[in-house]
Amino acid sequence: MLGCSAPGADTDKGASGAGLDDPAKKEIAMQLVSSAENSSLDWKAQYTYIQDIGDGRGYTAGIIGFCSGTGDMLRVVERYAVARPGNALERFLPALRAVKGSDSHDGLGLPFTDAWAKAGADAAFRDAQDAERDHSYFDPAVERAKADGLGALGQFIYYDAYVMHGADDAAGTVGFRTIRSEALAAAEPPSHGGDEATYLNSFLDARVAAIRKEPSHSDTSRVETAQRVFVREGRFQLETPLQWKVYGDSYRIDGP
Repeated sequence: MLGCSAPGADTDKGASGAGLDDPAKKEIAMQLVSSAENSSLDWKAQYTYIQDIGDGRGYTAGIIGFCSGTGDMLRVVERYAVARPGNALERFLPALRAVKGSDSHDGLGLPFTDAWAKAGADAAFRDAQDAERDHSYFDPAVERAKADGLGALGQFIYYDAYVMHGADDAAGTVGFRTIRSEALAAAEPPSHGGDEATYLNSFLDARVAAIRKEPSHSDTSRVETAQRVFVREGRFQLETPLQWKVYGDSYRIDGP
């Protein structure tokens, strides 16, 4: 277990400046995630997205890839049912509870995917996706990264790992907490006087190893030709312009 932060000027250097929860930085983070999850910077167009991508997690949908097999899609629909009782997705709640932990489509299928796509036009459904993203992924990732003394880039790197791997290990997958533990075993974080680039590269090394353990996610370009590039360029506050590649496609963000 880590002890108290080491004193000195380097202790919180990574945490200076606007954090990822700053609206402008959060917008950049969402575009970066969307480039990897949806091959587009237009993340707001993804509220309606849904398909089975063959990764063993059932349907993948929405702004960060909520899955029917992992339970976060269920939580989105539960939130939506509270906000909009009687909505067209509510009747699928029993089926979503039944398929959790599997890749099954039982009780879902085309009626469910059509209802999901149509619900994307409802602000209450979009709010439900936003709330689940923040509660289960964005907020805990940013909080943990700030505690580790990381700037906006490190906070994004943690967030993207949360999105792709989840917080904890599951069958055949390595979760964020294990990835972070492996990084801490190799390098000190800035909160303990460590060099930010060295620590982030250790985290990304551990993440690459985790990705390679998942056949459905064996491509590591969202790390090697995106996040690793930002670390090498020293963009610890996600300073624009940002240029990167994911799965061979090139992207650029010029502002703000």
